[in-house]
Amino acid sequence: MTHVAILDDYQNVALKLADWSPLAGRVEPVSFTRPFESLDAAAEALRGYPIIVAMRERTPFPADMFDRLPDLKLLVTTGMRNAAIDLAAAREKGVLVCGTGLLPHPAAELTWGLIMAHSLNIPGDSQSMISGGWQVGLGRGLKGKTIGIIGLGKQGKQVARFAQAFGMNILAWSRSLTQDQAGEHGATRVELDELLGQSDIVTIHVVLNEGTRGLIGAREFGLMKDSALLVNTSRGPIIDEAALIDAMRNSRIGGAAIDVYDIEPLPADHPIRGLRNTLLTPHTGYVTAENMALMYG
Repeated sequence: MTHVAILDDYQNVALKLADWSPLAGRVEPVSFTRPFESLDAAAEALRGYPIIVAMRERTPFPADMFDRLPDLKLLVTTGMRNAAIDLAAAREKGVLVCGTGLLPHPAAELTWGLIMAHSLNIPGDSQSMISGGWQVGLGRGLKGKTIGIIGLGKQGKQVARFAQAFGMNILAWSRSLTQDQAGEHGATRVELDELLGQSDIVTIHVVLNEGTRGLIGAREFGLMKDSALLVNTSRGPIIDEAALIDAMRNSRIGGAAIDVYDIEPLPADHPIRGLRNTLLTPHTGYVTAENMALMYG
């Protein structure tokens, strides 16, 4: 019997959302529902498994991990991109790395959900109702407001279509974006500083790499409106975390809606959890029943 380790199955759904019966009698899947405390703990738990299924980038596989897992032959990652896997080391050790299908829309839908929820004060009013209260605070409408989309790729284009439906003005920036490309999606291409200065909502949709790491820092927060909402459903390190905390504590921007973090899962005592006017979700941009069923299937 071949044992398969299914990692970071936080909702304990991997064995429910896919039909594993064709593998019965040949493959025994084992679901790990909690994150490993360290790479040492991961290496110890996964020793002896010839097949591992990784959930996105939740558990890193640096070069030394392959040294510590000599029985590993096949590493499957959900989705077709995983920056947490050292592909050169896998190739050197003879480990085949494969990817799965991934739906293109859940992250964009979450982005718009965060924008709507934060702008209209839905979490605050809901919590007030649950605790016996009534209206608290004021929401802000979206029609006529300006949204700045950093990265008009697969996700950014979808967000631009949502913004068009809500009657918003759309600015867009990325290093390779042209005005013709932006115009195809109802956006105006501007430089990053202009986008930050004019936007009521700034939403990030670029890939994390050395060119985008720390893209939004103290200088950039200083350019934004003090009423602006910053949304990040891409990757945590694109924003300088210390600068974000400082900007929120000193009211340099109006609010933040964040789904991704430098450290995941986010530590229970992390200062981001205590910031004012902040809406937080636990990296759920791709975590939908439909997406999980596709990936595990």
